[in-house]
Amino acid sequence: MNKPVPKTIKIGGACGFWGDSSLGTEQLLRVPGIQYITYDYLAELTLAIMAGMRMKNPEHGYALDFIDLMKKALPAAKSKGIKIIANAGGLNPSGCAAALQQAMAEAGHSIQIGVVSGDDATTTLGQLRKDGIELQDPHSGQSAPPFFLTANAYLGAFPIAAALDAGADIVITGRVVDSAMVLGALVHEFKWQTTDLNQLAQGSLAGHIVECGAQATGGLFTDWQQVPDWANIGYPIVDVAADGSFELSKPENTGGLVNKAVATEQLLYEIHDPANYALPDVVCDFTTVNIEETGLDRVRIYGATGKAPSDQYKVCATYPDGFRCIGMLSIVGFDAHAKAKRTGEAILERTRAIFKRQGLADYTRTSIEIIGSETDLGPHATVQLGHEAMMRIAITHSDKKAAAIFSREIAPAGTSYAAGTSGNFGMGRPNVTPLVKMFSCFVPKHMQTATVQVSGQHIEYKEPEHPKAAAESGTTPAHWYEKVKVPTDLLGKPLIELAHGRSGDKGDTSNIGIVARKPEYWPLLRYLLRPENVKTYLAHLVKGEVHTFELPQVQAFNLVMNEALDGGGMTSMRNDPLGKGMAQVLLNMKISE
Repeated sequence: MNKPVPKTIKIGGACGFWGDSSLGTEQLLRVPGIQYITYDYLAELTLAIMAGMRMKNPEHGYALDFIDLMKKALPAAKSKGIKIIANAGGLNPSGCAAALQQAMAEAGHSIQIGVVSGDDATTTLGQLRKDGIELQDPHSGQSAPPFFLTANAYLGAFPIAAALDAGADIVITGRVVDSAMVLGALVHEFKWQTTDLNQLAQGSLAGHIVECGAQATGGLFTDWQQVPDWANIGYPIVDVAADGSFELSKPENTGGLVNKAVATEQLLYEIHDPANYALPDVVCDFTTVNIEETGLDRVRIYGATGKAPSDQYKVCATYPDGFRCIGMLSIVGFDAHAKAKRTGEAILERTRAIFKRQGLADYTRTSIEIIGSETDLGPHATVQLGHEAMMRIAITHSDKKAAAIFSREIAPAGTSYAAGTSGNFGMGRPNVTPLVKMFSCFVPKHMQTATVQVSGQHIEYKEPEHPKAAAESGTTPAHWYEKVKVPTDLLGKPLIELAHGRSGDKGDTSNIGIVARKPEYWPLLRYLLRPENVKTYLAHLVKGEVHTFELPQVQAFNLVMNEALDGGGMTSMRNDPLGKGMAQVLLNMKISE
C-alpha cells in the first residue's frame, strides 16, 4: 500500500553558516508538528577553512562542533519523529558520520545515519586535464592552477531523498547546493520527479529562503529598528504544500520579524539573474514569484517556475597561493585618523627594508584601512574621525618567513610611532596563515557520481535522468530607462528613503537586492538603478560590469556587479571581503535628477 501524500511538510532552518547559534535547534525542536530540521554549514570560504583543517589532520575537514550539537539534539529529534539534514560533512562527510555514530553509540542511542558523498571532483578535474580540456573560471577567465587542495561539485537533492527513502534519521552531506537539503526532504515526501520543474523550483525557493537561518526572520533587515528581541530571534519555518507553495513563519514567542519586505530581501540574496537561478535539479525563474502577508509574522510565497537544468555541475576548488597576515591597532588622541594611516605605512616601510636586507621578495599585496573613517564609501565619505581610530593592515606574501617578520613588527608601534597607540586588543601577534584561493569551473554531470550510504551500507543510487535543457537564450537584454521626474522633496536624500537592500557574494561578484518600500517607487528606482549610474557611484569598489535585473512582481531589483570584492573570500584584502555591507553603501547614494 502506497503511503498517502501529505498535505504540507513543516521544515525548519536551524543554521545559516558554520558558527551560527545553537538557539535555532533549541527553538525548532519545540515546534509542534515539525518534521525536518536543516543545517547549512558551508560556503566557499568555509570550504577553504576546512581545507586548512584537513591539511593539519586528514581525519578532520568537517564541522567538528556539529557532533557536540547532535549529541543532545538527535536523540530528542528521533523521539519526536523529526529528521535532520545537514551539510556539516564538508570535505569529509564519512568522517563526520563516523564521529557522530561513535558519539551516539557511547550514549546508548541507535541512529540510522545517511551519508551523501561523491562531490569530491579532484579526480574529475584531473581526468579533464588528461583529456586536454583547458579548465577556466567562467567569471574571471582565470586558467586553472597547477595544483588543487580541494575540488567539490555542487550536488543536488535527489541523493538526499534516496537516503531518506532508505530510512535515515539524519542525512549528512558534503557539498550540495544550499537549497538541496530542503528540496531533498520534499522530493522524498511528495515523490516529485525530475520533470516536476515548477515544484522543484518552488521547493528550491523554500530551501533558499531558510538556508541562511535568521536572515529570513529579520536578521540583517534594512529596517533593523523594527525587529524586536534580537537575543531571542526566531529561526525560520516553512510549511510546504504538494505544489511547492509555502508559508514562511517562525516559532511562537520568539523575536524577529517575518513580513513581505524581509522575505523579499532573502529571496534576492545571492541569486544573480533571478530569471535563471541555476541549480543541479532545476533552473529557477523567481521573476514570477508572489509574496503575500497572510498573518502576523507569516507570509505566503508562490509562483516560481522551473526550467530543465544543464548537464554540468558547478565545481568550487581551492588552491594554495602563499601566506597572509592581518593585524590591527587602536590609536586615540589628536589626529587619530592621520596617525593611524602613517602607522600602517611605517610598518610596511620598515618590513620592506628588512626584506631587502635579507634577500626576500616584496609583498604580493598590501592593504591599510582606517576603520570608522567610511573607507567603504570612498569619495562619498563625509565623516572625519575624531579622537580614536582603528588601523587594519593586511598583507600577502609568497614566503612564510616574510609574513612572520610582518607579524612581529606590528607590536613595536606601541612605543615607536604615534602618541595614543593604545593596543592591539589583547590579541598578541597576529597569526600567519596559508592563503587559500578559490577557483570555479563546470564539469559534465556524467563524470561525477553521487554515492549514498545508510548506517554504513551502500544504497544503490543512480542520478535520475533530468529533462534536457533548452538552448541558452544569450545575453541579458538591454533595457531602455525612461527618465523619471524626481519629486523635489526627495532630491539629495539617500536611496534608503525609497528602498530596502541586502547584499552578498559569489567569489569576486557582488549581488545587491533592492526592494521598493512602496509600489509607486518602482519606476523611480528603475531609473536611479540603471547600470551606468550604479557603476559610477560604486567605482571605488566595482571594477567590472554592472547588470540590473528586474522583479516587477515584488517591486524589486537584483544588481550583479563583477570584479567588485577585490577578489572575494580569502583573496580579498578588504575588511568586508564578502560584500555584506555593499547594500548599505548603495543605499547611501543620494537621489538626484
